[in-house]
Amino acid sequence: MDQKDLKAKKSSKISDQDIEKLKKEVEELKKQTDDNKNKYLRALADYQNFEKRVGVDQINISKTVIKNVLLKLLPFLDNLDKAEIFIKDNGLKMVKDNFYKTLQDVGLEEIPILAKPFDPYTAEAIDIVEGKEDNKVVEIIRKGYKFNDKILRVAQVKVSKKITADD
Repeated sequence: MDQKDLKAKKSSKISDQDIEKLKKEVEELKKQTDDNKNKYLRALADYQNFEKRVGVDQINISKTVIKNVLLKLLPFLDNLDKAEIFIKDNGLKMVKDNFYKTLQDVGLEEIPILAKPFDPYTAEAIDIVEGKEDNKVVEIIRKGYKFNDKILRVAQVKVSKKITADD
């Protein structure tokens, strides 16, 4: 080996100090990488939670809008029911049935209460009439409805009261 090769070999050797310095740099870079990864994962989780909240909020808003529209349409359905009693017309029946089917498609349900025990959560007693059984719904004055398994409007009904010989 000549002088140049020895000088090049000596200069290509890395000192222990340089190695320690590089090790520290690698450790710092690993820490920064881990920190950045954790920040990314937290930001991703926050974003996913935000997306879920927005989705739930949108569903709740749409349900509220539908509920409000249904409340405004129920008097029209009531009027069609009343008209059907007095006017025997297949066209009127078809219109009422189609209208009711459309309302059902968005979630409206009639509360079935006729001939069942009176329940103040689903019905409002308008009148008490003589009957064979106590506390039974004998006539529906105005139908009650549910939307998404929640009471939208209570029914107005007549309730029976058993008359005893003492009365």
